[in-house]
Amino acid sequence: MEINELLADAFGRVRGEVAEVLDGLSQEHLEARPGPGANSIAWLVWHIARVQDDHVSEAAGREQAWTDGGWEERFGLDLPPGDTGYGHTPEQVGRVSGVSGADLLAYYEAVHARTLEYVSGLTAADLDRVVDVNWTPHVTLGVRLVSVIDDNQQHGGQAAYVRGLVAG
Repeated sequence: MEINELLADAFGRVRGEVAEVLDGLSQEHLEARPGPGANSIAWLVWHIARVQDDHVSEAAGREQAWTDGGWEERFGLDLPPGDTGYGHTPEQVGRVSGVSGADLLAYYEAVHARTLEYVSGLTAADLDRVVDVNWTPHVTLGVRLVSVIDDNQQHGGQAAYVRGLVAG
């Protein structure tokens, strides 16, 4: 298996989890929060897509689907354009509302397609390229992509858990 195939498989698993979590949910279920400081499914899926969009787009040297594809306007959230949800307060989590499951899935699918397009051309040697010098040690492309996959999987699991709590 080539590294680009491995990455495509890992991101494909995130895609499957996102689709499964969103399947058939009402708006009420999407926005339900099991506690005052907890995240909603809508926020979790939006965050998964935003982190992947932000980090992969930066590594690829291209504009994010969020802005390039008009998703920022379509969602109309009361958040700064570059916001990915990192460090959100409970109040900010609540701002991710009014977005349908279909729109959340469509945005994630747009991000996923761009991610697959990018990783399809990667080789093992590409993974050693430094993409962020703000950390010690510097962050390589390989570390960044694994970080995105890890973050997406953790939040996908959280969304599945919340689904079980609020939708049975």
